[in-house]
Amino acid sequence: MITGNPDLIRFIRAELEKQGPQSFAWFMQQALYHPEHGYYSSGRCVIGREGDYFTNVSVGPLFGQLLAAQFAQMWERLGKMNNFVIVEQGAHHGQFARDVLDFIQKRVPEFFDALRYLIVEPFPILQELQDHTLKAFQRKLGWCSSMQPFKGVHFSNELLDAMPVRLVSDGVEKFVALDGDRFVFVERHVDEAIFNQAALQCIDDVAANLQRGYVIAIDYGLSEEKSHDCAQVRARHRNLDSPFDRIGEADITMNVDWRSIVERAQANGLRIAGLTDQHHFLTGLICRFANDDLGQSLLTDSPKTKRELQTLLHPEMLGRAFQVLALAKNVGPETNPLAGFKFAREPRLT
Repeated sequence: MITGNPDLIRFIRAELEKQGPQSFAWFMQQALYHPEHGYYSSGRCVIGREGDYFTNVSVGPLFGQLLAAQFAQMWERLGKMNNFVIVEQGAHHGQFARDVLDFIQKRVPEFFDALRYLIVEPFPILQELQDHTLKAFQRKLGWCSSMQPFKGVHFSNELLDAMPVRLVSDGVEKFVALDGDRFVFVERHVDEAIFNQAALQCIDDVAANLQRGYVIAIDYGLSEEKSHDCAQVRARHRNLDSPFDRIGEADITMNVDWRSIVERAQANGLRIAGLTDQHHFLTGLICRFANDDLGQSLLTDSPKTKRELQTLLHPEMLGRAFQVLALAKNVGPETNPLAGFKFAREPRLT
């Protein structure tokens, strides 16, 4: 039985009746990003304990504060340039941006004076929510509906895994079709099919607009070649049995294929500056900054900070579930890795 947003279901059914079977990427685009009824684009997505899924930003401000310390080091390596731009894509309600800007303003005021924060947000309802969250930082903020040329760092957290994908395995692709009142999968043989075209185009777009600086992408993913024929669907912290359950009301994701992302980045002239799991990335940041004023302001001995650290670092919580990829462009030779990659454990890919 099909469940979810009735208007969205009617739209998808009408398109399938008119056009015939469609790729899963098309279906996922409608379910998540339909201009009126999509799970993300309508503002229906809720993250955190009371929402559909839990992510790094849900843990508390420490995640944004640790990344702010990494951004500060990047700014230093680029010569403490003026108009250093932090570009965030997939900013949701703006909590990460608030945590980053609040920390930098209080702890690295020289960096705060030099930076600008740009959010790539095509959906007006999300921009309104971000604007509300970030009222205190209006003079530092800007929005755009698509990427613009910049120098600084492009950041995303769980962006690539939510980009539409085709379901392909061993030369067979699953398409979404109608069977009476039901949505079903039908299989077709394909000669060649890039399953994650949207994610690869995102890398193309970032590479074309980054004039000098870094990229940091944090996401669920795989470093080995696996089958790409199964998406994950979540609502209220439960895995649903089918993407046809709660259409427009549930999150749909696919593990990121880091190998194809890395290859595309290199083809676009980006250098791989690091790839590791989140546990080792955050441990590297903590180790780098633990003994200076920046680290001491981060790593307080409070029970709240300890809980946040445990959730972010523990291998059975978020520490191994997420991977962190860093890319660089027009950055001179670096004798030492970025702080977050001091303990990187992916030498084959880095």
